[in-house]
Amino acid sequence: MEPLKDKLTADFYDFEALLPDEERKLLVQAREFMRHDVKPLVNENWEAGTFPQELIGMFRESGLAGLPYEGYGEHKAAVSHLLTGMMAMEMSRTDASVATFFGVHNGLAMYSIYSGGSQEQRDRWLPEMAAMDKIGAFAMTEPLGGSDVAGGMRTTAQRDGDSWILNGAKKWIGNATFADYVVVWARDVDDNHVKGFVVEKGTPGFVAEKIQGKTAFRIVENAEITLTDVRVPEENRLQGINSFRDVAEILRATRGGVAWQALGVMIGAYELALDYAKQRKQFGRPIARFQLVQDLLVKSLGNITASWGMLVQLARLQDAGIFQDEHSSLAKAFVTSRMREVVAWSREIFGGNGIVLDYDVARFFADAEAIYSFEGTREMNTLIVGKAITGQSAFV
Repeated sequence: MEPLKDKLTADFYDFEALLPDEERKLLVQAREFMRHDVKPLVNENWEAGTFPQELIGMFRESGLAGLPYEGYGEHKAAVSHLLTGMMAMEMSRTDASVATFFGVHNGLAMYSIYSGGSQEQRDRWLPEMAAMDKIGAFAMTEPLGGSDVAGGMRTTAQRDGDSWILNGAKKWIGNATFADYVVVWARDVDDNHVKGFVVEKGTPGFVAEKIQGKTAFRIVENAEITLTDVRVPEENRLQGINSFRDVAEILRATRGGVAWQALGVMIGAYELALDYAKQRKQFGRPIARFQLVQDLLVKSLGNITASWGMLVQLARLQDAGIFQDEHSSLAKAFVTSRMREVVAWSREIFGGNGIVLDYDVARFFADAEAIYSFEGTREMNTLIVGKAITGQSAFV
């Protein structure tokens, strides 16, 4: 294959050439969309802590939603996991907040319905979501629980005839302030198993309040949700979810997506630092000529290349249907740790200019902390891998 005309400087080993021609075109389409349509909106809204609602219409016109799902979206055939990952990378390379908005909708919410819903439920909700006519959210994390969600979920579901009554609270739920469909996870009080419910916008007893004062992901509308006697019909219970084991399959897939997002943040920060080093002059010459600056750039490129290679193989395991929890957990733990290093080195190259939004790198530096923490902390993902390789569980 010929190299991409719009090849990234960070793609040192030409990983994008692994995509077939049609998928490479879609990746470039996403790259142009993020660069020309989304990027001009980012810094102003990030600083203000606001979500530009016009983004929804822009994504609708882009035709990028629904790509991973067979039979839904403009491209009826599902694309590879490699393209899905690189799309998450590409969006995060421009802005991690916008990538998270899209990932919550197109990944967490739609995938929950696609993998956990019946065919009737897929056909009822996914076409509108793939067209971005309806927006989704995913409500699992709770105010008093995070890593212990599997056994410590406090939100409850009580069967009442043809309906379920939900009570509890959720926190850090992206898109929840304006989402049309919120996938809420709750523990059935009768059998003690976790089940999934699609709560539709306007349902009485459902309240979502925007979380203020964030220092990362400031464009994302994270919310704290309270559920007070929320009545959901049985037809809105995801029919394929009968225990947390079923939920774990969803988290396994989305955790890998977060690792791709971390790679995008690394690439975005590295590219900014590389361009700045070529232009910024000290002592009469570009700082790119200084050995210590080159050392930071090369270490960053090494982290990017190692992470990209790991994620390519993870995508192959997904396409083959043989990837396990420990595969996505190792990727999430490793890549987000390398991301932390790269954004710090990139900000360092900017010196004082690295703490203002004018140069963009400050935004990547701040957003990296959120990516490092969500979809399982480094510590929890490490213990998942540790159990897999030793056969011994170190969980509390």
